[in-house]
Amino acid sequence: MHISNRIQNMQFSPIRKLAPYAEEAKKKGVKVYHLNIGQPDIVTPDTFFEGIRNFDESVLKYANSQGIDNLIDSFIEYYKKWNVEFDKDEIMITYGGSEAILFALMAICDPGDEVIIPEPFYTNYNSFTDLAGVNIAPFITKAEEGFHLPKKEVIVSKITDKTRAILISNPGNPTGVVYTKEEIEMLSDIAKEHDLYIIADEVYREFVYDNLKYTSALYMTDILDRVILIDSISKRYSACGARIGLVASKNKGLIHEILKLCQSRLCVPTIEQVAAANLINTPEKYFEEVKAEYENRRNIMYNALSVIPGVICEKPTGAFYIMVKLPIEDAEDFAKWMLTEFSYNNKTVMFAPAEGFYATSGLGKNEIRMSYCLNCDDLTDAMDIFAKALNKYMNR
Repeated sequence: MHISNRIQNMQFSPIRKLAPYAEEAKKKGVKVYHLNIGQPDIVTPDTFFEGIRNFDESVLKYANSQGIDNLIDSFIEYYKKWNVEFDKDEIMITYGGSEAILFALMAICDPGDEVIIPEPFYTNYNSFTDLAGVNIAPFITKAEEGFHLPKKEVIVSKITDKTRAILISNPGNPTGVVYTKEEIEMLSDIAKEHDLYIIADEVYREFVYDNLKYTSALYMTDILDRVILIDSISKRYSACGARIGLVASKNKGLIHEILKLCQSRLCVPTIEQVAAANLINTPEKYFEEVKAEYENRRNIMYNALSVIPGVICEKPTGAFYIMVKLPIEDAEDFAKWMLTEFSYNNKTVMFAPAEGFYATSGLGKNEIRMSYCLNCDDLTDAMDIFAKALNKYMNR
């Protein structure tokens, strides 16, 4: 039977494709430390579950395709804390940040159009662009430079008559970079000069360390009609399974068009929206404690990596990931080996090979992405095991 080229050309997630090896290891009684995925172990605020407990409708109905009023209002209130003002008709609730990115691409691009993305980038950007029929035009950022943006002319050189947008993750997944105000201003200038949108994936906004100041693309007031915000409750509230996100823009006409896509999938799950609307009542102390915890975890992982011979990485300043260059040729082979042939005290580590975070062929083959979403004790143990495994792998 025929299988479409579209599905055959899509890649499996490099974050999840080694999962069968991990499951086999667990069946053998091996404990697997998951550093491959950004699944926080932080407790979800009780305000979310309180919202569920307070749901007392006798019929679980379709919600409005745009999203329920209470949830949209709660997001409007949340953004005020970041000095961003939204009207109700400038926000569409989506099935996680993933659907928000897909809808944004489908709304501004035709098949064959292009978006510019700094690489390495969140691997599912590949999947979203494939589904939308959009091509990625990547430009390289380097670990040695903290994955900050290159000079303006490098980015501009990627622009063609097919270019429709610049897509960024800030703070960055998988790099942990936090772009400076000057970098965001540079992107703003490029968008104005070349008639482009900026799709700003800002789901890690809360996680900025070392007392750095965060600059949202929405602070660029002269291009607000060009900024498309992608957001989600998954990370800041440790509520990945709720699948609640949004796409927002001061460009009301664009958001009105995206409503067509929202209507085509009817609605986002009603109860999850009700629960998410109550998250606005989460105490500020929750965010302070979570941020401090992640900063501590970052330090544990970075300090452990920095003393391993041959390992190259820069200390990330945001999100909860580290990109690491290893003194080996094939990171995916190393990852499989760790799950199938190696254990220490009956434990091993799983991470994400980085080749899938690049669009340029050949890049990332000796790199990995690690997530510091484990508690400090487990993370310390995992990094000790990782160092022992790398040494053994290199001396086989």
